[in-house]
Amino acid sequence: MSGKPKLYYFNGRGKMESIRWLLAAAGVEFEEEFLETREQYEKLLQGGSLLFQQVPMVEIDGMRMVQTRAILSYIAAKYNLYGKDLKERALIDMYVGGTDDLMGFILMFPFLSAEDKEKQRAFIVQKATSRYFPVYEKVLKDHGQDFLVGNSFSWADVHLLEAILMVEEKKSDVLSGFPQLQAFKARISSIPTIKKFLEPGSQRKPVPDDKYVETVRRVLRMYHDVKAN
Repeated sequence: MSGKPKLYYFNGRGKMESIRWLLAAAGVEFEEEFLETREQYEKLLQGGSLLFQQVPMVEIDGMRMVQTRAILSYIAAKYNLYGKDLKERALIDMYVGGTDDLMGFILMFPFLSAEDKEKQRAFIVQKATSRYFPVYEKVLKDHGQDFLVGNSFSWADVHLLEAILMVEEKKSDVLSGFPQLQAFKARISSIPTIKKFLEPGSQRKPVPDDKYVETVRRVLRMYHDVKAN
């Protein structure tokens, strides 16, 4: 294992998308191997690559890393996106944790029934606007800086922009009451590495479609419908 990081996952967002975002933000090129069959997945299992029998899995620096949070923490630290000291790292962890909670409501959205999707859409917007976005709006307003932590670009900024765009896909004007976040979105989106990732033709994945859902269900043998929150 050498050279570019190699990502093993489905050809879609899921839990790997935040890893793609962070690598792209760091300006790191990466390769991907998409799981399309049960046989591919079982080969990884039998080869011992999936420590806890699940993906995402990333080959990087001679390691086969699993567990999304561990992978993200490693990338953030390696590419100086994890604050300058322990206190900044703690703040980044807190903000990323909150954003993760919000993203969790969206992660399983594609696997819901049509009826449950409408309920979940309203739930996602309600949680974003009442619990999560007000926190980041206040942080940015109180310290008056361009970034969430230490006035330096960090993992927390990347993660929040990803979440904002995900929620906007559910309700396009969701930031209407959050002027600080509107400005934040514009600033972070204009960072060259982020801007490149947001352009057509990048390795950013589109909104999950039926083909993605069917592939995940087949490979992971998901036979039961997911329920809304």
